[in-house]
Amino acid sequence: MKIKVNKNFENIKETYLFSEIASRVKKYQQENPDKKIIRMGIGDVTLPLPKIVVDALRGASAEMGVKETFRGYPPEYGYDFLKDAINAHYARIGVDVPSESIFVSDGAKSDLGNIVDILGDNEIIIPDPVYPVYVDSNLMSGRKITLVEGNIDNGFLPLPDQIDHEVEGAVIYLCSPNNPTGAVYSYEGLKAWVDYALKTGSMIIYDSAYEAFVVEDVPHTIYEIEGADQCAIEICSFSKFAGFTGVRCGWTVVPSKLSSDGFDLAKLWKRRQATKFNGVSYPVQRAAEMALSEEGRKACSENISYYKNNASMLARLLEQKKIRFTGGVNSPYIWLQCPNGMGSWEFFDLLLNEAQIVGTPGEGFGKSGEGFFRLTAFGTNEATKEAVERLDKLL
Repeated sequence: MKIKVNKNFENIKETYLFSEIASRVKKYQQENPDKKIIRMGIGDVTLPLPKIVVDALRGASAEMGVKETFRGYPPEYGYDFLKDAINAHYARIGVDVPSESIFVSDGAKSDLGNIVDILGDNEIIIPDPVYPVYVDSNLMSGRKITLVEGNIDNGFLPLPDQIDHEVEGAVIYLCSPNNPTGAVYSYEGLKAWVDYALKTGSMIIYDSAYEAFVVEDVPHTIYEIEGADQCAIEICSFSKFAGFTGVRCGWTVVPSKLSSDGFDLAKLWKRRQATKFNGVSYPVQRAAEMALSEEGRKACSENISYYKNNASMLARLLEQKKIRFTGGVNSPYIWLQCPNGMGSWEFFDLLLNEAQIVGTPGEGFGKSGEGFFRLTAFGTNEATKEAVERLDKLL
């Protein structure tokens, strides 16, 4: 063929991080079929959906089989009943997010990758280490990226004063609680970024997919910070809060005050979604609505507590071994410094070969992740206990 292709794809790694992990694990399993592998790598939930959520999903599915209650294409931006439930969710936090600013989607990852569609050729500022989607989606679009180093000394929570050049109108990505490091910004830290965005005419894309794990006195949403509704888009998900990784539902908030160069960003996002997205199915949205109800939140919180218990087991072991780490309190992730100066992939191979534990090499999340390693708390309690026993012998 003689067509032109998007050559920006040459700028991203040929192999996706988790594909490389899967390849190595598959090879090891084929060579050692008798070994029991404990998987603590990919951040996927393992507990089933709460019964009350499944009942809502089943009931709405039944409606689709009856002429009087059948529904066709859903609204591209979400049914009002779910948008109102999300509005109530923010109200419980003490923040007013109008339903018309809420756009329901099939998950945070999709929106994080798609949001670049409405943005021009801006400088992109991303803390490192980082969830790969932020970097890859912008490299695919040919954007210039500035990485701000996170490290053990700043608690993997870099601040604007680390940017060494003058910025005007950049797009800033923040994730708190953070994936992969589990670190979470304080009110003061997040305010520093909001103030910086307002000062420089920049916009923040705030990933709050792990908000439900927050237990300390730290922000649940960027809109708790004064001025954030003038400079920030927030993207959230039902995946970790309600276990929707296999169901798919999330939302994006684009406040009405966001405008630039004469354009209303909410209108741009609305137009983008109307063109490229057909909405989330009615049964899934009914299930999501139920997850946000009082009874649904209680059931979901029980699952979250289960995962937090796993994180606590891992954290206690690392404290005993005097291994430095972040996360494990407001997050399902443990981000640990590889012992004895080991590299990330070197430690990966050690855990796989000697303890049959699969984690995620920090190097896969960026240059600043080298020498660190991510473990997730999304396994079963039994598997986590066994992993802790194996790690106790190995470390």
